[in-house]
Amino acid sequence: MPAKSSTCQRLGSVLNFQINGPQITVETTFGWLKITAYSPKIVRVTVSASGEFEDFSYSVIESPTTNTFELDDAGEYLVARTADVHLVIEKNPVRLIFKTADGRILNEEDPLATSWIGEQISTYRKLQDGERFIGMGEKTGNLDRRGTALQNWNTDAYAYNAGTDPLYSSIPFYIGLHHGLTYGIFLDNTFKSFFNFGASNNRFSSFSVDAGDLNYYFMYGNSVREIIHHYTWLTGRMEMPPAWSIGYQQCRYSYYPDKEVLNVARTFREKEIPADAIVLDIHYMDHYKIFTWDNKKFPDPKGMIAALKAAGFHMVIMCDPGIKVEQGYETYDDGIRNNVFLKYPDGENYTGQVWPGWCHFPDFTNPKTRTWWASKFKDYVALGVEGFWNDMNEIATWGNALPENIEFDFDGHKGTMRNGRNVFGFQMARSTYEGTKQLLNGHRPFNLTRSGFAGVQRYSALWTGDNVAYDEHMMLGVRLVNSLGLSGVAFAGYDAGGFVGDANKNLFARWMSIASLSPFFRAHAMINSRDSEPWSYGEEVESICRNVIRFRYQLMPYIYSVFYEASQTGIPIQRSLALDYSHQHQVFEKKFQHQYLFGPAILVAPVESHKEITKVFLPAGEWYYLYSGKTYSGDQEIFIECPIHKLPVFIKAGSVLPMQKPVINTEEKTDELILHIYAGSQPSEFIFFADDGKTFGYQKGSFAKRKLEYKGSENRLILHTTEGTLPVHYTQLKLVFHNLWANEVYIHGERKELRHDPHSFFSPLEKYDPINAPDSMGEEWVKSIQVDYTPEKIEVNW
Repeated sequence: MPAKSSTCQRLGSVLNFQINGPQITVETTFGWLKITAYSPKIVRVTVSASGEFEDFSYSVIESPTTNTFELDDAGEYLVARTADVHLVIEKNPVRLIFKTADGRILNEEDPLATSWIGEQISTYRKLQDGERFIGMGEKTGNLDRRGTALQNWNTDAYAYNAGTDPLYSSIPFYIGLHHGLTYGIFLDNTFKSFFNFGASNNRFSSFSVDAGDLNYYFMYGNSVREIIHHYTWLTGRMEMPPAWSIGYQQCRYSYYPDKEVLNVARTFREKEIPADAIVLDIHYMDHYKIFTWDNKKFPDPKGMIAALKAAGFHMVIMCDPGIKVEQGYETYDDGIRNNVFLKYPDGENYTGQVWPGWCHFPDFTNPKTRTWWASKFKDYVALGVEGFWNDMNEIATWGNALPENIEFDFDGHKGTMRNGRNVFGFQMARSTYEGTKQLLNGHRPFNLTRSGFAGVQRYSALWTGDNVAYDEHMMLGVRLVNSLGLSGVAFAGYDAGGFVGDANKNLFARWMSIASLSPFFRAHAMINSRDSEPWSYGEEVESICRNVIRFRYQLMPYIYSVFYEASQTGIPIQRSLALDYSHQHQVFEKKFQHQYLFGPAILVAPVESHKEITKVFLPAGEWYYLYSGKTYSGDQEIFIECPIHKLPVFIKAGSVLPMQKPVINTEEKTDELILHIYAGSQPSEFIFFADDGKTFGYQKGSFAKRKLEYKGSENRLILHTTEGTLPVHYTQLKLVFHNLWANEVYIHGERKELRHDPHSFFSPLEKYDPINAPDSMGEEWVKSIQVDYTPEKIEVNW
């Protein structure tokens, strides 16, 4: 066992070892090492000072597979082999080297290897030539983390800046890239941790934890995509959210009284701007006390919510964890009776000050508390609330100095604030989701959290907290969501327009344009700041906002299908170009690092609001400019105009985009499925998915799913036979071809003439219709045909 001193103590040398199926245990001079094969490409490494390994985890939901290691003793080193990963364990001193099956080094410890300084344990990894590091969840900074150091310690980071660290959530998972190779490392330890990717040194990267075992999972894959698949297999994937939560949500701090809430909803409908939800911040409560209503501002919440639903709106309400210490307040009294609050070691309930005043806080790591918390949502659900916003759960308190001796139950494993702080928000989000899911009787709740840890994607969407209304923050939000996507959180977003401060009209218009092509789409504004509704900045901005929101709703069949893909594979909705173009240097350049793919086909190039021309990197392939249909060859940098009503957006050639006519919310159904086919030489496949958008029936086969296969070199489009038991509401199928040379197509051998299609779905007052009536037809030909929709296989040739 290492000495608890200020000097470094390494593991020493191998004394003995044994293998038991997928697990190898190694005793060393000063500690223990356990290596476990979770799959042929996932290896868990745990380093312990005592040999009493800690196996409890809130993050990892999978167990080792039946895979076994092959272990060879080569004298000076051991080699543990799976089919895909070879782990070399040098004996004297202990040092680990991860290799591919053909001997290429993926990742290796520096000669400093793994060591303790007191309780803190660190591992040092040799920096490979040209190695890049991506991921780490909600972290500011550049896409490539090389040269930076980061800390995981969930923090209320009000009005943070482009260099603030840490923020609200911690996901200690990164992906390494070098020499065409890709690997991932997930550190599963909830104590405060530190990652150094070559900051202040040119020798090593490292990661450290303040206490506990050094417990990490090493993953090998042929691509970033495969690494994310491995990581989300370990830590879980989201269930499908309700369809309405993917629409536009309008929020501010705060809407009150009830008449203002209803007026906002009515204005959306009068102005024909699509929207699905109104969000209430803390002023709906009685003196900020959770599970109450302010009876003066909201005398009839049930009636208000019913009126909103009649207008096609859902309600999302703020949920803070602080329970005010106030006798006679039912939630407080019941919490005391049921003994659910965090405590000091002497048994006294911890008390911290936040919005309601002095508060106690539930111990969400206690199963009893999670059950208690879940029961408290019964009244909200009875009123018709289906959306829940978990805030202030870092834990945020005035003073931002939580005592570290506060005790947590940890599902019977016991801990303190030192290892509980990073999972408090995660387990609060879990408690809210599990409780409301049960209470909603088969319907899906929408759950949003500010704080989280690895695995939070199983229970909640995540937004990036209290951002600020200026261009740099707008661009930072894009990077944060890109990074969260690389870290397993597919449903994420930011407050469009900025929460703190006042946006100008150009900034708001640009931010809404970018946010309309992000997973979570919400505008929000702080108290005593200007309004953040789409009509608040004048007619021009209102028109732009109407366009981009309407365009999102037209894209909803595509977006919803991409959400389904995320629920099945973990691949994010908003995809940093590092996902599919991992080894192209332009992807990591500061001027291009914000770019992302929204799903597989739509390339978004965010740009500041004051710019009217910008440079865009187009990856390999061919790309259509959204607004004119002009085509560009990929693997080049281009200049493109970007006036405030035109965010640079491109469509990948060879793509098929399922779309629909304009709708006012996600409840409105159209009878026509519209497939936009962007001609190109590259083939593509897209899984179109539809279900009721409300229940979990899709998990039992109640869905309609079909593969859309484009084969450009064969002049063919195939809509494969629909899978699933759910009848779709479509009766018509419209095929819209972009830049197709042919004037007719053959459907099941029958000749069909195409017609030129200048029709716009937008009203004549709008500035542009990017899909159907672009600014100039230019080099693009748009032709279409309408046929009956059928779930059976449809084959189109030209």
